[in-house]
Amino acid sequence: MINELKEIFYKNYGENKNELFVYFAPGRVNIIGEHTDYNGGFVLPCALSFGTYLLIRKANNSKIKFLSANFDFSANIPINKLKKKINGEWVNYPLGIFNQFIKKGKDIQGMEMLFSGNVPNGAGLSSSASIELVTSFAINELFEYGFDIIELIKLSQKAENEFVGVNCGIMDQFAVGKGKKNHALFLNCETLKYAQIPFNLNEYKLVIANTNKKRGLTDSKYNERVAECKEALKFINKKFTIKNLGELSLETFEEIQDVIPDEVIRRRAEHVVSEDYRVLEAVKAMENNDIKTLGKLMNASHDSLKTNYEVTGFELDTLVYEARKITGVIGSRMTGAGFGGCTVNIIKKIYVDEFCKKVGERYKKITGLNAEFYFPEIGDGVRRLVID
Repeated sequence: MINELKEIFYKNYGENKNELFVYFAPGRVNIIGEHTDYNGGFVLPCALSFGTYLLIRKANNSKIKFLSANFDFSANIPINKLKKKINGEWVNYPLGIFNQFIKKGKDIQGMEMLFSGNVPNGAGLSSSASIELVTSFAINELFEYGFDIIELIKLSQKAENEFVGVNCGIMDQFAVGKGKKNHALFLNCETLKYAQIPFNLNEYKLVIANTNKKRGLTDSKYNERVAECKEALKFINKKFTIKNLGELSLETFEEIQDVIPDEVIRRRAEHVVSEDYRVLEAVKAMENNDIKTLGKLMNASHDSLKTNYEVTGFELDTLVYEARKITGVIGSRMTGAGFGGCTVNIIKKIYVDEFCKKVGERYKKITGLNAEFYFPEIGDGVRRLVID
């Protein structure tokens, strides 16, 4: 694959004496802990074996050239015009990174870039954070800016918040930046304390199912849910002061939930607090190699996201509830922001083929859409690749 990308790079940019570098940032799947990250709660994602490749080379001019193997749109932007957003285009993610470096007083130099990703866009597997981290990591290393990986993770989140306009938490960028092969990342999104938890599936397989119902986060109800959680926090702070919903234990919330008069807002908060509890229990299950308990927690997570948080939708619910009918499926839930995208499933390996066939057929019959199935390994975080 790298050789094919090199051919595309040289065909478009030509060859010269400047060295070509290749970087890779994974996508991520969140095993459990959904819509808790921007509430200062717990999450449990892992990095995937597919993601975004970036071929990059210094240029002897004052322009940044953007090219993608996935999209037709390309750009050739003078450095003094990098602050301008291009509506609806993929280049806004790397442009957001450039803007963050500029804000931090870094001199931007000319470069040529080719992006290529095998993370399905809009599927909820964090193609955006993958693009952001591969860009920030590559530029930081290539031009010796001196930021460590945690600083790059924070910078990449800011790029999405401030430039792209999505009020995402830090989970996606953190998983992409700090992922570890065959481990899940247990992260406290408020303190950024984290631990790598061994994720041994043994006779089970991680299967991701794509609804093929696309959604753009900025066009979805994602930002609305962020606002609703802030509203819940205002009511709770009339009783006692907390910074985030993630500070509440499930027991405490059950005692004080009536302080939130609006039933919808109360259900939003209930999901966040109960989901935090499920993450803690999921970590225990992983540490004990108890995959069946992990599966039960995943199921409960989806049910809460459907009923209390209302971010699943017809297609995701269809995939999940059809999946649960299949022998060997121990857990199935939506992953990502919702409103379309993917489900994550844990299935006994011997039933994977049956799962894909039966769920695919039923999903097509019910929704009219074709589901796609992915079988990723759990991989490492962003890095430079050695090339010939």
